Amino acid sequence: MPSISSPVSVEFFPHDTVKENRFDLPITTKHAKAVQNQGKVYLVGAGTGDPELLTIKAYKTILQADVICYDNLVSDEILALNTTAEKIYVGKKCHKHSMPQQDINSLLVTLAQQGKTIVRLKSGDPFIFGRGGEEMQTVISAGVACESIAGITTALAVANSVNIPLTHRDHAQSVKFVTGFLKTDTPNEQFAELLTDNQTVVFYMGLNTLPKLTQGLLQAGKSADTPFAIISNVSRDNEQVLIGELGTIQDLQAKAQLPSPAVMIMGDVVPLYHELNGNKQTYQDVLA
Repeated sequence: MPSISSPVSVEFFPHDTVKENRFDLPITTKHAKAVQNQGKVYLVGAGTGDPELLTIKAYKTILQADVICYDNLVSDEILALNTTAEKIYVGKKCHKHSMPQQDINSLLVTLAQQGKTIVRLKSGDPFIFGRGGEEMQTVISAGVACESIAGITTALAVANSVNIPLTHRDHAQSVKFVTGFLKTDTPNEQFAELLTDNQTVVFYMGLNTLPKLTQGLLQAGKSADTPFAIISNVSRDNEQVLIGELGTIQDLQAKAQLPSPAVMIMGDVVPLYHELNGNKQTYQDVLA
């Protein structure tokens, strides 16, 4: 199976180097325990798994954590940045949750009330399909300090990893992020909102509902020849790309069986993949 991108290995600065402020950035009191025995919760966006795509602020905060509560899609490379913190898995897979969301919320509060610095490490960005808002509400309502640190959300990471621009003056003047997890009673009106011309739509977490998604869009009036892409394992060594059209992508995926996690892009920007990547293969090139 072809690898579309291979992130370059990088040696991160040692813990003590960061303490010396290697980046020559001001270190604020927000990254220290300003009040003795007072804990704090940081909602940290871990991006798509490539450590090179962490922000400097996220990296520094991870190093200072006493406890890291991490999601399913957080990579081992990022977890390995802090070798001393206690690590608690609180991830979710499709219909398989390691613990209920309300228990995660309570855990963050309990740990912080013990005077610990907690990093709630979330894939992508905490506030884009990450339940970061719910967790911050609970933490703050309990009287615990909480801060969110942005991460590169999957839609932005995939656009740059596979060279599919989400906006382009000739093809798309707007972009929409939607969840691909569809309820059984999803109304046609919701699909109709995705029919706008000159718009790119990025679907998160919808690979398992692809048949229903494509059927709903076609029934709502979206053209079958609308360009459509599936990208699996975004920005990782095993990243794979499948390019097709709305009317064919389901059959292509049935043959290719690209695994989750995956993100899907629909719109006229998708064919730019071929122009901007030269001779890079997509998965269907191998199938052919």
